[in-house]
Parts: sequence; structure tokens; C-alpha cells
Amino acid sequence: MRDSENQKVSYERRRGRPRGRTAQGAETRRRLYDVAIGLIASRGYEATTLRDVAREAGVSVGLLYRYFPSKRAVVLALYDDLSAKYALQAVQMPAGRWSDRFFHALRASLEVLGPHRSTLAALIAVLVGDAREGLFARGTAFSRFRVQEVFAEAVVGALDAPKPVLAGAIGRLLYLVHLAVILWWLLDKSPGQRATETLLRAIERAAPMAVLTLRLRGIRAFIVAADAAFREALFDDGAAQEPREPPA
Repeated sequence: MRDSENQKVSYERRRGRPRGRTAQGAETRRRLYDVAIGLIASRGYEATTLRDVAREAGVSVGLLYRYFPSKRAVVLALYDDLSAKYALQAVQMPAGRWSDRFFHALRASLEVLGPHRSTLAALIAVLVGDAREGLFARGTAFSRFRVQEVFAEAVVGALDAPKPVLAGAIGRLLYLVHLAVILWWLLDKSPGQRATETLLRAIERAAPMAVLTLRLRGIRAFIVAADAAFREALFDDGAAQEPREPPA
């Protein structure tokens, strides 16, 4: 009985302090992460190897593997880092109409991503098209849902929020609009990315007309149907099987 209790205590201690979760380990991980992200930004994702990262950081490949066993692990860490920072910043969302709250969330995203533009630009092919590491991959769902929740809350918590089914659908579609704007921003070669600001102003001017179209039953039905199709095609989260209320 005593051996069993000792094993339980040992197990609980291991749970309470995971291996490598020391201050020194966290500092080492952060340094290796920064080196890896810097090399990806300057050389590109495909051209960067973990051996390059280890050499640049002045550590053994074995030590690097303890923290990042693959380049995919680095990309996942980047998603986690940026989505966590974004979710924290977007918490301070002002009260108001959902269209205004959407633009607050959108501009907050650009602000958080701004310092990492070169890295993200080097990862465009991965972000959009990689089935295992991209924004729509199953393994990156933790980051995607974290950001989606911000756009969902922008609509659901608005003063003019529509009914829940429609509000959720609008929130997810606005998340896709946000991704399209981010892609435009990453590809924007205009000085200071001023073309992105032009696009944002154009969308902002069109927003009131989009809100007015929600009065039409056919538009509401289209949004709910489009949301289900996008979720099934891109997110693989079983949305097509969920029961849905007809929009009133």
C-alpha cells in the first residue's frame, strides 16, 4: 500500500512540474524560438533547417530537438504566441454595433501581427496551403478557434446583435474576411502597406450597407448556409451535422 501511495505522490509531483518547465528551460526555449523565427523570416521556411537554427543559436542539434523536434513545432509555437497575444489585446473591445466591433478586432489583429510581418510573409505558402501546418489544419485548430472567438464575440456581444444562429455565422464569416485582409496585407508591396489602409477604409464604408441587407430573409439564409459550407470545407469541425435554426 505504501509503495502505491509513494508512486501516486511521485506522479502528482511530475504533474505539478512538467519536465523542462523551469525558468532556465523557458528562457532557453524562447531564445531558440526567436532564432528559428528570425531565420525563417530572412531565409524562408523551406530554406531554413533545424541544423541552421542550432548553429545560429550555438547549441547542439540534440538540445534544439528537445524543445522543437521539427520546423512544424516552431510554426505551431508561432501560432500559439500570436493568437494568445491577440486574444488578450482584443478583450478590450468597446461596446457598440457589431460592424464597429469587427473593425476594432481587425485592426487589433494587424497591430499584433505587425512586428512579425516578414516572418508571416515567408510562411504564406504554409499558412494558406499546407494541410498539416496551415491555418485550416486540424493541428492548428487551437489557434484558429482562439481568434474566431474574438470575431464571434464582436457580433454576439454587440448592441445590435442578431439572433444567436445568425450572429455565430456572421462572426465566423468575418473571421474569414479578416484572413483575406491579412493575406492582402502580407502581399501588399505599396509603401507602408498603404493599399491595405485603402482596403480597410473601403470595407468600413461598405459595412452599413451590409448591415442593411440582413433585413432580407434570403440574405440571412444565405449567410447561415455559407457558414455551414465554409466550416465543412475549411475547418473540418463537423459543422454540417449540427442542427440549425432557420433565421427569422
